Amino acid sequence: MAWFGLAKIALKAGAKIYSNRKKTKMAMSDAQLMHAEKMARGEETYQGKLLESRDKDYKDEVVLAILTLPILVLAYGVWSDDPAAMDKIKVFCEHFQALPQWFTNLWILVVASIFGIKGTQIFRGGAGKK
Repeated sequence: MAWFGLAKIALKAGAKIYSNRKKTKMAMSDAQLMHAEKMARGEETYQGKLLESRDKDYKDEVVLAILTLPILVLAYGVWSDDPAAMDKIKVFCEHFQALPQWFTNLWILVVASIFGIKGTQIFRGGAGKK
């Protein structure tokens, strides 16, 4: 008998989710229609291509992979118990720390802009000093 009650609840939840999806599609269709009407009257410009181009853009994933790579290398150096690997990682970190401040700021600004964060305060001294 308890299974019947659970099935009934699951069916109601499924019906509600389906109903909400249909309502969402209808609302999106209405929004597209209103936007098209405003474009036809010259009140708004077309923005669809900009949004479509962002959907097929993989630069965020590439930047995330690049930023994750040093963490993976450090993890390998620690877990492998290879002293030569750890020495090379230490040398890399020393050279990386010696990079000029302008390069570091530029890199942070580029990454921030890719992820949609305003990073201009970095150049104004908003980031931590080295």
